Amino acid sequence: MTGAAGSVGAVGRSVVEGFRRRGLPVRAMVRRDDERAEALRATGAEVVVGDLTRTGDVVDALAGCGRMYFGMGVSAQYLEAAVTSAAVARAYGHLEAFVNMSQLTVSEMDLTSTSESHQQRQQWLVEQVLGWSGLPVVQIRPTVFLENPLFRVGFSSIAKDGTIRLPFGRAKTSPVAAGDVAAVVEEILADPAPHIGRIYELTGPRSEDITAMAAEVSSALGRPVGYTDVPLQEWIDTDLRSAGLPDHAFQHISTMARLHAENRYDRKSDGVEQVTGRPASGVADFVRKNDDLFTR
Repeated sequence: MTGAAGSVGAVGRSVVEGFRRRGLPVRAMVRRDDERAEALRATGAEVVVGDLTRTGDVVDALAGCGRMYFGMGVSAQYLEAAVTSAAVARAYGHLEAFVNMSQLTVSEMDLTSTSESHQQRQQWLVEQVLGWSGLPVVQIRPTVFLENPLFRVGFSSIAKDGTIRLPFGRAKTSPVAAGDVAAVVEEILADPAPHIGRIYELTGPRSEDITAMAAEVSSALGRPVGYTDVPLQEWIDTDLRSAGLPDHAFQHISTMARLHAENRYDRKSDGVEQVTGRPASGVADFVRKNDDLFTR
């Protein structure tokens, strides 16, 4: 299990916790031995510290495992880490499943695509490599996470002035909750055989514009919430810049904002229900579970 100490959505950590609730053994690989690693140990998981770009570290983490989840946050080292993990898994030769966390924009990309972010291009390349690898791969392609900095920044003005500030115009989107993505990964890893070779595209329950999303938020909070449509470059230069993201992540989120404005995120799938047997949760569910994010 990689990415178990990740931040955005913490899918890896949630999968570890789910496995431990099932009484299943799990080994989690983390980059640093910090309080997040201690929290994983507290669940009963085995924790190893290592670097996904170092083959020796990945060999040690994979030894004795039958199933592997690869997930990594937005990083300039993503491609190197993913290919390193695939190379080690292929040489290891004993995997029942290699579950890869990709993203849904890959489905719209090809050899000549140029409008996506550096991170999205890396994820497209990783899917190509895994397709060649001969590994028992399952591809997970979530759309934008509700926990993504894109929405974290856009929602941050709700507590202050009761508006969502985003540069989407009338374009639609269908963000997915990280908890739903984690539930899909957990189900696949628990019983991988029916899923090998499959691609699961994961979205929220509906595709809607931000005016409709604001109405959902308003209903969940019990107070008026509106939508302020901010010009794209202004939003990038002011709202997003203030988040203090590293350059690679800033370029990725900026690109996602532009692709949203171009209506590239108007998509809907039933992947969450297909795997878990229950519908994906929506924006209102997210607000009710995280109401502290929307109050002063």
